[in-house]
Amino acid sequence: MRIRLLVVGKMKEPSWRERAEEYAKRLRPYATLEITEIRDTDPEREGERLLKALEKERGRVFALAEEGKCRPSSALADALDELRTNSQDAVFIVGGPYGLSAEIKARADTLLSLSPMTFTHEMARVILLEQLYRAFSILHGSGYHHQEQL
Repeated sequence: MRIRLLVVGKMKEPSWRERAEEYAKRLRPYATLEITEIRDTDPEREGERLLKALEKERGRVFALAEEGKCRPSSALADALDELRTNSQDAVFIVGGPYGLSAEIKARADTLLSLSPMTFTHEMARVILLEQLYRAFSILHGSGYHHQEQL
């Protein structure tokens, strides 16, 4: 399975960059991960660049947005499993400091929220990568994700 992250902005803080690289490395056994960074400017220009990057994508597009749905990690695992079963790719979009343009939100198949709180784009990227790793861990029963037994 191929997972592509389209992210606005570079990882400037070394500690966040290291965490992102660690989760990207952990994802390698489960999926091919591609990360494309879009230069941060204003939301409209970022939106144009993101739309151009999406032109050739055939996978399901998830955009991180504050109005998106918060879902448990197991729901992300289920969504990835469905895509994997149907030989589809996943594209995740992380906006910059001013969020995503209306055009990008309209283009997305799913608006997803990591939390009701707002995070920097660097934090959001690390959290997303961790959640992707967690989702695959759930699917493969690796023990990384500890579920409460009912």
